[in-house]
Amino acid sequence: RVRVLHRLTSRLDALERLPVERVVGDILDPDSLCAAMQGCVLVFHVAAVAQYWRNHADWVYRVNVEGTRNVVQAALQCGVERLVYTSSSAAIGPAPRPDAPADETQHLPEALRWFVYGHSKLLAEQEVQHAVEQGLSAVIVNPTIVLGPGDLNFVSGSTIRAAVRGQLRILPPGGSNLVHVQDVVAGHIAAAERGRTGERYILGGENLTHRRAAEIIAAVTGAPPPLLTLPAWSLPIVARLIDAFNAVTRTRDPLVTGDQVRLGAQYFYYNCSKAIRELGLPQTPFRQAVADAWHWYRAHKLL
Repeated sequence: RVRVLHRLTSRLDALERLPVERVVGDILDPDSLCAAMQGCVLVFHVAAVAQYWRNHADWVYRVNVEGTRNVVQAALQCGVERLVYTSSSAAIGPAPRPDAPADETQHLPEALRWFVYGHSKLLAEQEVQHAVEQGLSAVIVNPTIVLGPGDLNFVSGSTIRAAVRGQLRILPPGGSNLVHVQDVVAGHIAAAERGRTGERYILGGENLTHRRAAEIIAAVTGAPPPLLTLPAWSLPIVARLIDAFNAVTRTRDPLVTGDQVRLGAQYFYYNCSKAIRELGLPQTPFRQAVADAWHWYRAHKLL
């Protein structure tokens, strides 16, 4: 039996017709967590605020760090046998070089601690490790950029939407690791079953430059292909212009922020061999992830 904790304000479309028990609560409300975990053997902690821009920093830290502290303490109190914490590759940070992908031993560098989301997930991991020291059997998984069917809120799917709208013609240098959502699901289950307590596992797929990823999206969807990759020297200037524009227009949730542009020049490439070796992490090609996401969006008339 699966029990799902959600807030009163949560969007529940993705849970429709699923055989799950729903419990109202909040990771910022410790009492609701203890009630929700009663009788649970396994807990997947996947709740988080995933917003990159700085004006939400206090909220990001509160939910991601304090919320995780509440979850792991409730798990200890309720005698949960196993907890899997969904962190992020953002807590690891970019690769030192494109030809040297980062692995689980790396942590977000001090110079990038302004990256609020990544820093908050790193601090949340520390809360999990503190609970492990207190006796909790917990494993940390670090998904990279997840793509595939079911992304109702266009989290990573916003990239496909932007491509279809012709908004990926000019791209920054740098690159990312991209993974199919089904592989991430398999990685979570395997981490619960055989992940080593206190260990991190990167759940990733292919390392691709932003341009190559956009070319694949264009080939699958028929979107316009990219035209230009910006030179690295231009990014600080572009970032400042974007920050100024967003400030003047007072855009609450901008399409792009200066911080995202600054990160764009980095290569978020990862070595996923540990998860492949220990968890049997599948490696579905990025092209297939795009195709599956595209067909799902089309079938649900979202694109």
